[in-house]
Amino acid sequence: MKAAVVVTPGTISVETVPDPTPGPLDVVVKPAAVGICGTDLHIMEGEFAPAFPIIPGHEFAGEIVEIGAEVTGYAVGDQVAVDPSLYCGHCYYCKRARGNQCENWNAIGVSKSGGAAEFVAAPMANLFKLPSHLAARNAALIEPLSCAVRGFDVLPRNMADNFLIYGSGTMGLMMLELAKRAGAATVSMVDLNPERLETAKRLGCSAAVTSADELEAPRGWDVVIDCTGVAAAIKDGLGRVGRGGTFLQFGVSAYDARVEIEPYEIYRREITITGSMAVLHSFDRAGELMAAGVLDPEIFISHRFPLDRYAEALEQFRAGIGRKIIIEP
Repeated sequence: MKAAVVVTPGTISVETVPDPTPGPLDVVVKPAAVGICGTDLHIMEGEFAPAFPIIPGHEFAGEIVEIGAEVTGYAVGDQVAVDPSLYCGHCYYCKRARGNQCENWNAIGVSKSGGAAEFVAAPMANLFKLPSHLAARNAALIEPLSCAVRGFDVLPRNMADNFLIYGSGTMGLMMLELAKRAGAATVSMVDLNPERLETAKRLGCSAAVTSADELEAPRGWDVVIDCTGVAAAIKDGLGRVGRGGTFLQFGVSAYDARVEIEPYEIYRREITITGSMAVLHSFDRAGELMAAGVLDPEIFISHRFPLDRYAEALEQFRAGIGRKIIIEP
């Protein structure tokens, strides 16, 4: 089969590799769509994957083409989205229902062969069967949405909270959509990219600005979410949290990113600072939200590329052009 392969950090090529074979409780999926996200850039830079070469692609959905001998409830031809998380199930954190902190954590498309290929193997336990009205070519959005759902799981939010979100890329826009449905009074978006701010306006944000200085909020915001991973945005956002408010670090920063904080202000204003990593018991819920129409694929997906142009698609994502970029193997 053909696959996009990160051969070494910074080097990617489309190659012929062996087809995957399913274990007893696995299926083989033919991906219809594979999303590109910031994690893929980190993999290209050698930060996440434990060894190379690696086939990326952790956001994907497609058709089951082969099933293992002990698979039940699924059949060849089923359309599914796949949770890429691979937890060991027996470490300290797994036994405390914190699989995303698994001491032996792995993920399809991060540390194991992923969906940027003609075929990919996945455990039966990680499948979400798509309803007939949800096309697999759009269902790659379920994985990033499941990360956003996990982010909302850790927020101590209240009805009529005021939200400030840094970054109006795919994840920021998903956070916007979830905040609107979670009872937010206002959701303001900050981004340096005018095109992305226009999309945020299209989705009904309260304000779309290039700096929070443009907004009137003398008491700050109840919830501030960073979806950029950029140190300057994080530092600015921490200073915008109102008394008793919450700052969520959702964006993935570089390992060496550093931000100065003011401990006295955390104490004085009773600020909560929390983080959210990947997926935790949120994939099926994201699938249900997607099936219910929470996200409009025509708005969220801006570009589709064939597998042979994976490197080009990745560079377009790096340049901040478009919204969700999809590979169609």
